[in-house]
Amino acid sequence: MFTRLFGKPKEQTNALATLDKLNETIEMLEKKEKVLLKKVAAEVEKAKEFTRAKNKRAAIQCLKRKRLYEQQVEQLGNFQLRIHDQMIMLEGAKATTETVDALRTGAAAMKAMQKATNIDDVDKTMDEINEQTENMKQIQEALSAPIGSAADFDEVTVR
Repeated sequence: MFTRLFGKPKEQTNALATLDKLNETIEMLEKKEKVLLKKVAAEVEKAKEFTRAKNKRAAIQCLKRKRLYEQQVEQLGNFQLRIHDQMIMLEGAKATTETVDALRTGAAAMKAMQKATNIDDVDKTMDEINEQTENMKQIQEALSAPIGSAADFDEVTVR
């Protein structure tokens, strides 16, 4: 019923393509972080220059901008952490999916093998093996039985 209302669910996205996209995003965030850290260092230098020039107001403005940049750097760090977490979960889900697929394949192969093997055929084969084993025992007994004077000698010594 839901498929009629909302349509078929979208195809599952390729996990590798998603991981690549997440890696690209991490790299982009790292670049932004480097730029912001350079801006922080520049604001500190400006603040030092304004302090030397006795321009307290301008130095305070530089330190406020520095604080804003540092907050942005912290946000970017949190974004990176979330993306790493997402990557780990995605890799785990991919491994789980592959494991389940492998188990399904194994179960299907086992089921096909069991269909190919009929219990009546197994019973018949076991009966044939038992019959052949019994025949082999009889042949071996017949071959190992002493003949001639050796047969008489065994009977006398046994008594």
